[in-house]
Amino acid sequence: MRKTELTNPALCKAVAEMADGLIDADLGGDVLKKRVALPGRGKSGGVRTLVATRRGIRWFFVFGFEKNDRANISDVELEGLQVLASDLLSRTGRQLDEAVEEGALLEICHDYKKEG
Repeated sequence: MRKTELTNPALCKAVAEMADGLIDADLGGDVLKKRVALPGRGKSGGVRTLVATRRGIRWFFVFGFEKNDRANISDVELEGLQVLASDLLSRTGRQLDEAVEEGALLEICHDYKKEG
């Protein structure tokens, strides 16, 4: 994917929307599809993100693509993302902290507060 203007606040807003039940598709295996708006382009011209979650307190953005770059992901890619989702969602808090410290994961939205 080429570099986009996707920001941490935009991702945090997407998490807040998903926590409120606003998702675009449940792809199964703890993987959701969520459109994220880009500045000046809105959601329809934005990024499609795939998120690993059980709709609890952990939300992992595992893949993203722009609609004009590709239409969707393949069944094989989805299976791989479902395996990744299972792995990420089974990790303990300590294991996740270690992955962040090692740079394997990037934490965002830890103390995010919804606006207004």
